[in-house]
Parts: sequence; C-alpha cells; structure tokens
Amino acid sequence: MSLFSPESLPVEGLNAGEAAGELARLAALIAHHDRLYHTLDKPELSDAEYDALVRRNGAIEARFPELVRADSPSKRVGAAPAAGFRKVAHAVPMLSLGNAFAEEDVAEFVTRLRRFLSLGDEDDLLLVAEPKIDGLSCSLRYERGRLVLAATRGDGAEGEDVTRNVLTIKDVPQTLAGAPAVLEVRGEVYMSRADFLAMNRERTALGGEVFANPRNAAAGSLRQLNPAVTAGRPLRFFGYALGEVSAAVAATHSEMRRRLADWGFSLNEPARTCLDVGGLMAYYREIEAARAELPFDIDGVVYKVDRYDLRERLGSTAKGPRWAIAHKFAAEQARTRLLKISVQVGRTGALTPVAELEPVNVGGVMVSRATLHNEDEVARKDVRAGDVVLVQRAGDVIPQIVRSLEHAPDSAPFAMSENCPECGSLAVREEGEAVRRCTGGLICPAQALERLRHFVSRDAFDIEGLGEKIIAEFRAEKLIEKPGDIFRLAERDRGSLVRLKNRPGWGEKSAANLFAAIEARRSIPLERFIFSLGIRQIGQATARLLARTYGTYTAWRTAMLAAAADREGAAWAELTGIDQIGPAVAGDLAEFFSEAHNLDVLEDLAREVAVADFEPPQVTESPLAGKTLVFTGTLAAMSRGEAKARAEALGAKVAGSVSAKTDYLVAGADAGSKATKAAALGVTVLDETAWLALLEAKAG
Repeated sequence: MSLFSPESLPVEGLNAGEAAGELARLAALIAHHDRLYHTLDKPELSDAEYDALVRRNGAIEARFPELVRADSPSKRVGAAPAAGFRKVAHAVPMLSLGNAFAEEDVAEFVTRLRRFLSLGDEDDLLLVAEPKIDGLSCSLRYERGRLVLAATRGDGAEGEDVTRNVLTIKDVPQTLAGAPAVLEVRGEVYMSRADFLAMNRERTALGGEVFANPRNAAAGSLRQLNPAVTAGRPLRFFGYALGEVSAAVAATHSEMRRRLADWGFSLNEPARTCLDVGGLMAYYREIEAARAELPFDIDGVVYKVDRYDLRERLGSTAKGPRWAIAHKFAAEQARTRLLKISVQVGRTGALTPVAELEPVNVGGVMVSRATLHNEDEVARKDVRAGDVVLVQRAGDVIPQIVRSLEHAPDSAPFAMSENCPECGSLAVREEGEAVRRCTGGLICPAQALERLRHFVSRDAFDIEGLGEKIIAEFRAEKLIEKPGDIFRLAERDRGSLVRLKNRPGWGEKSAANLFAAIEARRSIPLERFIFSLGIRQIGQATARLLARTYGTYTAWRTAMLAAAADREGAAWAELTGIDQIGPAVAGDLAEFFSEAHNLDVLEDLAREVAVADFEPPQVTESPLAGKTLVFTGTLAAMSRGEAKARAEALGAKVAGSVSAKTDYLVAGADAGSKATKAAALGVTVLDETAWLALLEAKAG
C-alpha cells in the first residue's frame, strides 16, 4: 500500500479528476492501515502519518463535496475482528473520533456544533476535555450488576469476546452496586509506563522478546488466547463512556464520570469542563506540557459535549459521533538513509514506489521502510536511492518521509517503469490520475493474487486458514485460480488432485479445519459479497449502500448490467442518483460489469455460494422506517444536518435527488427545482410543519 505526504499534491491545486483519483487512493490506503492497526496490532504508520492521510481526505472532501465517496474513510471505523475469538455484535456501535490538529480545527469543531444545534451567541455549550489514552478500546457489559461480557471494538459494529482475559485485570470491577439491569461501560485497556518498563526488563533478563511500546504490549496481552498469559501482564482499565444502558444513569458526561468513580472505575484524569475554544486550548497546552509526567502514554486529548440530550440531537455519522473530537499531538522526527526504491503492484494494478530505509530509532521504535504514494511525490521531493532523508512518526512503526536532506554522490532521479514489474504489461497513467496502473488485469500474477487475498479477507468472505501464504501457494500450484475454486477445493482433494494433509506443515486436522471454514462461508450477506469482488472504489460502506438500495443479489446484478449497457438509461440514473454514489463510482461498477471475464468469475462464484438478501436494521414504531426522503430548502426548527440525521435514525433512507422512488420531499424555505420535480413525479411534499409532525408521531 502507499503512503501520503501532506506536503504533496496541494489540495488547492487539484482539479476534479485528480481529486476523485486521490480520494479513491486514500480510501483504499486508509482501509489497509485500519486493518493493520485494529485487527493485526501491527501498524505500519505512525499516528501522525495516519492522521495526515485522514486529514487530507477530509480536506479534499471539503473542497469537492460532490466527490465524497460512499467508502470514504470519513464514514468508516476500525477493521474487522481477528480470528481466534468469538465475534460479538455491539448493541450500540463503538465509533472512532474525528481528529483536530490545530486550534483552527478545534474552533471549526465548536462552530459546527453550534451551527448544527442552531445555538445563538448567548447559549452556553459545555464541553469536557480529557486525556486521550494510547491503548485498546474495550466495552464491558454488566447485567444485574455482574460483568458478563467484555469485547474489543473491532470494526465498530462487531468485536472480539475477550471476557476471560478482562476478568484478570485487577482494576475492572466484576460487580457493581446500584447499577441498571443492563450497563455497558466503555474505556481503554492500557499499560502504565512504569509497568511497561518493568515488564520489558524482566523479559530481557529472561532472554525474551521485548515490546515496542505500551500500546502494543497492552493489545498483545489482552488478545492472548490463554488467559493465564494475560493475567501475568500488568494491564489496567480506564472507563470513559457508556454503551447500552437499560435506564439512564446521568444527564451529563461529567455526572457519568462521577458515577463510574463511585462504582470503582479508574478515570482518565485530569479532565476539565470548558466553555469555549480558549478553555479547550488552554487545557491542551497544559496536558501537552505535562505529558512526560503522566504515568501513562497519551497521544492527544478528547473534547466531548457534556449534555447527553445535546449528544442525542447531534447523533453520529457512519464513522464517529458528531459531539466529540480528538486533538492530536505533533510527530517525532529522525534522519536515516534511503537504501533503495522498489515498486509494488496492488489489487487494482496500482504501482506504488516503496522506500527501503536504513533502520533508525524514531521515538523508541525501529523503522525500516515507508511507502511513497506515487511517482509524483517522489519527483516533487526529489527523493533518490542513497539519500539522507528526514522521517517522521508519532507512536507506532513505519515513518513518513518528510523530505530529502542530502543527495548521494552520482545519484539519479527515480524513474517509474512504464511496464509492470510483475507481468511486463504496459503500465499506464490515465489523464487526471496520480497513480500508474498495470494493464494486465487478471493475467498479472500480482493482481490476481491480491484479488484472491482480498476475497478471503476478514471484511469479505473471512475464510479462516486461507492466509496470504497459503493463497500464494495454492495459486502457484493452480489449485485456486479464481474465487469459485476455493469452494471446490475439498472436492479436488477427494479426487487426489491434492492431499492437503500431506503438505509440509499440514495434517489431517488442519486440512479438515480448512474445509470446514470454507463450507461455513457458502452463505454470505449481500454487502460482503459485493465487497469481496474487489471492484475499484467499492469499499465496505459503498458495498453496504448498494446492498441496501437493491436488496438482493439478482436485483443488484440486473441493475448493474443494465447500467453498464446504457449510461443514459433508467438503471444508470438510479445508480448515480443514490446519495453518496456519483458518476465516478458508478463508472467503475459499469466497467466491471462490461468485462466478460469478470462476469464469468461472478457467475462461477454465484453457483458455489448462496448470497443472502440485505437485512436493514429494524426500527419499530416509526412512520419513516423504510421510506426514502430528500431534503431541500432551509428548515427553521433544525439544521439540514440534524434533520437528515434524525430521519436516518428512524430507519429512513436519505437521497440526494428526487426520483420516482422518493417517498417524501421535505421542503423548507426556498425549495427550488427539487420541489418542482417532486410535483411532476407525484412525490409527496412535506412542509416543515408536516415533517415535525412525523417526528412527533414517532415520539408519541
């Protein structure tokens, strides 16, 4: 995967085509690093590097709002749970936070809150500021006062059951007095700096491997399959939020913190209630100055709206709550030598320059490689093999190359090959795109292999036992050449094509386990099926949006074939009219369905698996459930953002344009052309009074 430098390709200089290409690249890149961080606990980027990627994505989206992708990182959380632990669905999603990097970002956050809530200058808005612990998010579920379940965040919707391990953490109360029948306490599992250093000293004395930092140590300890190992590690827990509760325990975050303390939880202190941006920034500067004196590692601070009733109005996006933001600290830097620049080929054929570095210690972690996102970045920075370079990190492994400090004697500028290094096919850089791509398609071994790896990945078919190494071996031996072959592997084994149990490192049990894992995936939800195909620009969020829109595999396939055949027809209009799907994403879908070899792969796979219809979340007692709404004009009682959020919370789909499938157009002042089109199509138009009545009908 590739790495972005915040100085390259200035956002203000991008045209629409370049912006669309950059957003596509960032979506794939950030998803890759989400999985490394959240699932594998093997991050390849520092926090600052990752934050720079997310920040650049947000800046481009702000400049080109019409290009915001359905699989945008701004709509996503974490990565799928790892194998080895039972999966647990969160009753209330565990969402991640947006980031601020400067005072201007914090000011914009507060302004955004006040605008969403329609607050006047005279209206107070209290926020609570807390240290942001660098650990592993965890949710503790208590029923009738007893701890019954502990789960990691995972992808925000589903995590891992780590109950047995959490029960070994001494400062996690196992019983609570006076708690509601159901209470989820959320917080961070971490390791204090002193405990971390002492543990590493003991491991060194015993000749064992030491941990790189307290965060990695905590994550690795919590996710041990043997709870006895976890019990021997000095883990701690801070409580800082609530998930599902059967009865309210507080009206404000400040009050909730006091209740947690009364129940015996440790809190992330020091915290402070602030009235304005000045107060928030004063807290930030004080914590930053005292950072080294705190007994635990932090990577910034968090600002949260104090009142819960305001939080409910603000709601959340697909990625995180609107009512909170993390303000991150700056990065650390070091000098090292760039030994060589190699080129990797990804699943979509993208050629990515990779910098191999002379290992260097940056903030206590040895780093040895970084990916450069495309040839333009290399040329702009004039980074060359042999250069002394400045690298940067702020918490975890691979650095970002900030700039070249000194060219090596007789060095030459990097030149990207015009041919794929894997298959020799022509590598083309299309107009308006920053990335060069191999044209070999599935004949390119790198692309074919990456597509198979993607197909079996956690967020797709999630076939345990088919890791990267096994997939590569099976493909090299022509046992698995396309996805459908995976489901015929057991049949081939019985036919003596291959005897897995006789392979090096295999046995009868491991072969049986693999076949069982494959059989368990013969039924798959529609959104996972769509995502598994590896269609360019179709990430998890976009796949779910498509599944929600079309409902069944047959309906989706039929619509995509029709859209591909006629880009001016009704199917194309419906596809491009889906909120958050524009012509660029629709174009990639159409191109996929225009290729005969893709259709062959699709039909072959569909014969082997059953694709389950999309199941929308059930919202009861709501007249908006299942309805499609479009908003236009200015509303007086609430902002447009709040209206959209409340509609979605009640089970409605919010579209960006009016069509024959629109159920209601909510028209405020100055409604414009959408109201005219709705009238022509016979769509029910609601004024603001009628819209508020629908909301009241739900409340009643």
